[in-house]
Amino acid sequence: MFREMRRFKQLLSTEDTVAVLNRGSNGVLACLGDEDYPYAVPVNYVYYNGKIYYHSAKAGHKVDAVTKHPKVSFTVVDEDTIVSAEYTSYFRSVIAFGKARVVEGPEWREAFMALVEKYSGDQPEAAKNKEVDACTHALIYAIDIDHLTGKEARELLKG
Repeated sequence: MFREMRRFKQLLSTEDTVAVLNRGSNGVLACLGDEDYPYAVPVNYVYYNGKIYYHSAKAGHKVDAVTKHPKVSFTVVDEDTIVSAEYTSYFRSVIAFGKARVVEGPEWREAFMALVEKYSGDQPEAAKNKEVDACTHALIYAIDIDHLTGKEARELLKG
């Protein structure tokens, strides 16, 4: 169902792919938007329990698009160094394909706390818990991953 990577020698291991997801501070969510135009939007996220979680307002283009067509892709660029003399860049990135869904119940709190920990981990526990408990204006989405690959420039290959 999913294509094999053409340049398979540049394929990251599962461990390295997960490391990229854990290091990233933002990713690009791509979905099918209005009138079937592609819609790609940067979002803050956390990779947690084998899923990608992101938060959203309760209304807007992103919510409408994912509600209508839950199949999405998500990309994180970990490295992208321009090498002018070689007319290229040395890159490392990950792409995930999956289905997005609104998170509810106990999973909502756990996912929200994982997001808070990632972006505000240095804050006191009481403040983090208060933020999660008080938030009623955000949706949390999970991307249940169907296919995940990482790739890096030949020049970055280890060994």
